Amino acid sequence: MRRRSLTRNLTRVRIAYAGTPEFAVPPLTALLRSQHSVVGVLTQPDRPKGRGRQGHGREIASSPVKSAALEHGIPVSQPLSLRDEASREDLEAWQPDVLVVVAYGLLLPQVVLDLPRFGCLNIHASLLPRWRGAAPIQRAVLAGDRQTGVTLMQMEAGLDTGPILLQETVPITESDTAGSLHDSLSELGGRALLKALEGLESGSLRSRPQPEEGASYAAKISKSEAAIDWSRSADEIARQVRAFNPWPIAETQMDGEQLRIHAASAMPASDVGVPGTITVTREGDVVVACGSGALMLVEVQRPGRRAISGRDWARTSDLANRRLGP
Repeated sequence: MRRRSLTRNLTRVRIAYAGTPEFAVPPLTALLRSQHSVVGVLTQPDRPKGRGRQGHGREIASSPVKSAALEHGIPVSQPLSLRDEASREDLEAWQPDVLVVVAYGLLLPQVVLDLPRFGCLNIHASLLPRWRGAAPIQRAVLAGDRQTGVTLMQMEAGLDTGPILLQETVPITESDTAGSLHDSLSELGGRALLKALEGLESGSLRSRPQPEEGASYAAKISKSEAAIDWSRSADEIARQVRAFNPWPIAETQMDGEQLRIHAASAMPASDVGVPGTITVTREGDVVVACGSGALMLVEVQRPGRRAISGRDWARTSDLANRRLGP
């Protein structure tokens, strides 16, 4: 379907918004604080809080996007899917000119992509075509990427393959976790969305196809990936710790007991012993031998206890020459 160019006064354009988690709240808030008209919000159905079997006995919670929309008096629709005509009644009734999609969690069938006359815009948390898919932030940290960012694209049927409208970049520092990048990219997405809408309005922004070169897929994170293999390099394990904070949190074992590692720092070391072996320095730091280099444990957590610093753990436990791992 050929799209009309979005080059008219956007204060008169009707914008529908589709999003679910906390990441999608800042862009919605940016729209609500602007001159643009948000006519309705699509979000996932309410679900039980926390984890557990079939949600039995647990409180039912609204999505962060639903809460934000209701707070501003915006109509909300929560279909289980968008594949049948009845599920699309609210969206069609809103008669949106544009649908903005941010981490919605449902695939949009072609009939939905074709519904808004100016199409569907998506905010994706990577510099496409790198890291298409479900977990772009974590995968960028795991891979040791030096930068990431957000991409505004025109949606099409493929997975994150649509033409690029705008990209904004941020560096990934050695102190960044998936959590800190999540928050900064979410705010950046809101600013980029307003910038893109302004460029579309003025006619100064044109889409461009994604290049074929450099495409990669960001698979969903599995909890099994959190287990640390101490034969890997200290740099790789440090990235694992950062990528899996705040979830699922990198973990290892000591004497058969789980040890979660919330923060750590890679250190160069020439002779650190068998991978997994603990050394406590004169300063009280807990250092673990890796396949190459060593890892200083900055913050750890044992089962049923609060997270504490590595130094506090060393003061309360006999750690020297003990080993971590299965």
